[in-house]
Amino acid sequence: MAESPGSGFYLIRKFWNFFAGSVCLVLLFFVLVSFGLFGELPDIKELENPRSSLSTEVYSEDGEILGKYFLENRTNIRHSDIAECVYDALIATEDIRFTEHSGIDLRGTARAVASLGRDGGASTISQQLAKNMFSRFEKPRMKITRIMQKCKEWIIAIRLERRYTKDEIITMYLNTVPFSGMSFGIDAASHEFFNKKPKDLKVDEAAVLVGMLKANSAYNPKLNPERSRQRRNVVLSQMVKYNKLSSEDFEKIKDNKIVLHYVSVDNEGPAIYFRDYMARYLDGWCKKNGYNLYKSGLKIYTTLNSRMQKYAEDAVAKHMKELQKQFTQSWGKEAPWRRISDWSIVPNFIENALHQTDRYKILKEKLGSDEKAIMAELKKPVPMTIFSWNGDRDTVMSPYDSMKYIKKFLHAGFIAVEPETGNVKAWVGGINHRHFKYDHVNINARRQVGSTFKPLVYATAMDINKTSPCTRFPRERTTFKGANGEPWSPHNADYSEGGTMTMAQGLANSDNLITAQIMKSLGDEAPQMVIKFAERVGIEKGRIEPVPAICLGAVELSPFEMASAYTAFVNKGLWVEPNFITRIEDKKGNVLEEFNEPRHDQVLSEEKAYMMFKMLLGVVDFGTGSYLKGKFGVRGSIGGKTGTTQGSADGWFMGVTKNLVCATWVGADDPSVRFRNAWLGQGALMALPIYGYFFSKASADKTLGLSTDMPDLPKNPGSISVDCGDDPDDTVESGKDLNVDGLGQ
Repeated sequence: MAESPGSGFYLIRKFWNFFAGSVCLVLLFFVLVSFGLFGELPDIKELENPRSSLSTEVYSEDGEILGKYFLENRTNIRHSDIAECVYDALIATEDIRFTEHSGIDLRGTARAVASLGRDGGASTISQQLAKNMFSRFEKPRMKITRIMQKCKEWIIAIRLERRYTKDEIITMYLNTVPFSGMSFGIDAASHEFFNKKPKDLKVDEAAVLVGMLKANSAYNPKLNPERSRQRRNVVLSQMVKYNKLSSEDFEKIKDNKIVLHYVSVDNEGPAIYFRDYMARYLDGWCKKNGYNLYKSGLKIYTTLNSRMQKYAEDAVAKHMKELQKQFTQSWGKEAPWRRISDWSIVPNFIENALHQTDRYKILKEKLGSDEKAIMAELKKPVPMTIFSWNGDRDTVMSPYDSMKYIKKFLHAGFIAVEPETGNVKAWVGGINHRHFKYDHVNINARRQVGSTFKPLVYATAMDINKTSPCTRFPRERTTFKGANGEPWSPHNADYSEGGTMTMAQGLANSDNLITAQIMKSLGDEAPQMVIKFAERVGIEKGRIEPVPAICLGAVELSPFEMASAYTAFVNKGLWVEPNFITRIEDKKGNVLEEFNEPRHDQVLSEEKAYMMFKMLLGVVDFGTGSYLKGKFGVRGSIGGKTGTTQGSADGWFMGVTKNLVCATWVGADDPSVRFRNAWLGQGALMALPIYGYFFSKASADKTLGLSTDMPDLPKNPGSISVDCGDDPDDTVESGKDLNVDGLGQ
């Protein structure tokens, strides 16, 4: 008897046929997905070799790792290296049936479907691990594509469960999941936020980190401490709910504030300013050669010496801490931003500085042109971490007061270069990269150089006019035609004049009148002649205005450029361009490029370079740099040149020996911030001590091979043998003679 289309049995059979067909179609769909018919599936073997292994490593010349460039700071650790409370917190919060299911939690999925996701999702830890594997693929935008990826995640989750144990899966998840913008994996996160190993995490700390997994920016304890604390308590309550934590322990913990020991991962290790500068240089090289600095696993071998770098960083920290204290005490509560014309406070100094900040720009978009309303917001106290020489300090301060605070800090730049090769041996771009990113060494970090520029004027005169260290000039004012046609007549800071001085004495004393006379002796084209010489020793063409005032250092240059220029004075007249990379290798150790042929130019004869070095010795032996030997006890043939700009905004010291040239700059970020008096605000006290601390340590380290011997005599020493016969009363210290005779030590 045929079934009636409307009978109950017919309808039931049709339903089961439809159901069976649907199940078959779903199964067929998953089979096709698993074979990659609907797009590539990531290989689960990638989990055993995360991309952090392809970070680029930076090495010093003596084989030490200076740092890494990476997109994901991630290190694989073992299951036993993670505290049990981390697993408890993760399972209680993310996947309580983790040990029971086989990759997909059917109960959780049914609950999520029934509540339309209002009661939370149903992704297991295995599924979340699978999802992390798709991070290298473009995120799907269309709904159908997102559904397709979810299916792929289910397949990968099941494969993971078949291939690995539960302990391995949860450990791989904790090794790969992102906790912050820089830290991937529990090891990096525990070090970033608590400065400890994952094995040493306490239960409340574990809850903070697990809580971040829901939204690692919103619940970041550094950026949003209160929201992070609330999320931590949610995790802890879940642990109580599932018997992973006692109610008594929860009551003890829940009201506690989060105590961080934050260590920023992008501010670790030595030579941070150098590595930051080099990254921009290498980015161009990588684009040109088809590599990715942050993913290609390159090995960069630099010219930096790790021990010299440490001595330099220690020297900067030691002196700048001392100098900052003196600077702060000298001003007290008064503002140090002053006009040079009348020493009055620069009006609206803080307001103008705030105008450059992102916070101000955001408020301006929100509040429009209502400056009073914007400033009112900027004067509201907020939690922040500020720099101090006694360590970072968490405090509550308004952005306005914060700007006043940071503008009073002094900064420094220091670079050491081997003159024969041009190899950069040390590079310190500032006092603290975490708080002050600006690098004060690189070629774009230009400030007025003051008297450190004078040797370039002297060298030009010796090369063109055939003058010698013993050539005498009158100590009297001379007048030049300035850039605007107005007369310009320089004087000494103390307005002293009278008598005569040799070139050697003039340089040792840093006498402005003698330098001006030397400039005048070059004729009407003197500025152009000096500029031409400066460009031959590495100063960028067009950087210097052709005005007479350049003879006293009225030009802005960087420590990098100044160190470059001085290499010719101790390298037999041969200028060598500074170089900071020796070679680049790929991840397999194949050499991709070598950098061993820097630009060079014979700018002075060997004899004239020798005389320049002898005059620079006089600066330290008898002149404005004599504090070096008196205070720091360094001995031998060490030359130098001090520099101080108008109003004590910048202090400089150039230190030179046979095989090392160092440039040091000290000042505030804004040149309107000045020292209160000319005594403290001179290059000999602002900058010279950094070189003194550095060189006393570096020269004592015999493994570095630094020499304080005189450079080798020129082939024809007789041509530079002179006996100046200086009047003792003309020297810096009465009764002493510079003895610049071309032969003396």
